[in-house]
Amino acid sequence: QVQLVESGGGLVQAGGSLRLSCAASERTFSMKAAGWFRQAPGKEREFVATISANGEGTFYAGSVEGRFTISRDNSKNTVYLQMNSLKPEDTAVYYCAVAKQYYTVTQKNDYDYWGQGTQVTISS
Repeated sequence: QVQLVESGGGLVQAGGSLRLSCAASERTFSMKAAGWFRQAPGKEREFVATISANGEGTFYAGSVEGRFTISRDNSKNTVYLQMNSLKPEDTAVYYCAVAKQYYTVTQKNDYDYWGQGTQVTISS
């Protein structure tokens, strides 16, 4: 059972930046792809970004591509989400997740383990 703990959320003004971190409890984390999802009030949880197990493959939702960067440090069992040029519509609870596979995936059903979420609020 992999436990995930997110951190780094907060309140920032539009145009600002935040860096989210997600620490995993198990070394098996390094053998699986990881991803970030977000859920705004009244909306379904949506895909944001994913990274392959070795970190060489990444994929982003169109709404964040060019502004967000996903990365990982397998020596620390941690995945990151650098968020730049933030917009009010990026406001949501952000969740990290560990996939069932080593390659990048975008569907919620492809992920086994989820963190508890961290709130990101962008003011206009």
